[in-house]
Order: sequence, then C-alpha cells, then structure tokens
Amino acid sequence: MKVDFWQLSRDPVEKVVALIAGRVMDAGERLLVVSKSPEQRQTISRELWKAGPESFLANGEAGVAGAENQPILLSDTAEATNSASHVVYADGEYREVEGFARTFLLFDDDTVEAARSTWRGLDGAEGLERAFFRQDGGKWVKVA
Repeated sequence: MKVDFWQLSRDPVEKVVALIAGRVMDAGERLLVVSKSPEQRQTISRELWKAGPESFLANGEAGVAGAENQPILLSDTAEATNSASHVVYADGEYREVEGFARTFLLFDDDTVEAARSTWRGLDGAEGLERAFFRQDGGKWVKVA
C-alpha cells in the first residue's frame, strides 16, 4: 500500500481533495474521503460538484440510499462501502485500515505534529511505501 503525506500550504483542503479525486476518477478507480467534520465533508462535496458540467465529480455521503454506488464517497469512518481503492484523510487524522491501494493523508499547520508522528510510526512497515508531497507555488512536488 502507498501512503502519501500531502502538506497543505497554499490551497484549502477541498481544492486538494478535488485534485486527487479527479486523478483517481481518471484512472477509473473509486475514492473514499474521510473527515470527522460534517461541515468539512459538505464543503468538499460542494467543491467536487462545482467543477463544471464536463468535469464535475459526482459524490455522496455515506449512510444514505445508494451510497455504495457513489464513485466518491464522503464519510466520517474509513469504511469503503463504495468499494473504493483509494482513501483521502481530509481531516489530518490517519486511520490504520487494510484494503486500500493508496492512502492520502492531508495535513496542515494544525495537524503537522500528528502527521510527523504517523510518518515515524509507519517507518519500516512491511508492504508499505511512504511519500511526502509539498506545494511549490501551484505545483505538488515529491520531497521524500
């Protein structure tokens, strides 16, 4: 499994989730977006829908009818009822779960210490590949 750490500096979390979601959808995969905050999930959902008629990213909230059919599922838990292969932890809190090909941990100044602790905790984990990304202007650059 790949675990990518994305340090937010310029763009808000909802813009970064939309960027990642677009890439995941282009690859023909499904995505789970996890945040404990209902307000944050709502903001992310609006951002995904407003991309435009040719590029909007259909999404829905977990726990409602048809959630399992959503290409992008927003939830407060790391349960991929939509059979997602990728998960984004939008609230900066890493959850250790199995079954995803790739995990994205988004963190900012408020959650940087927890992200550092998670990075160290995953060091040497079998079958796990870590990467660290930071924004350089508007472009995302792999640092480690």
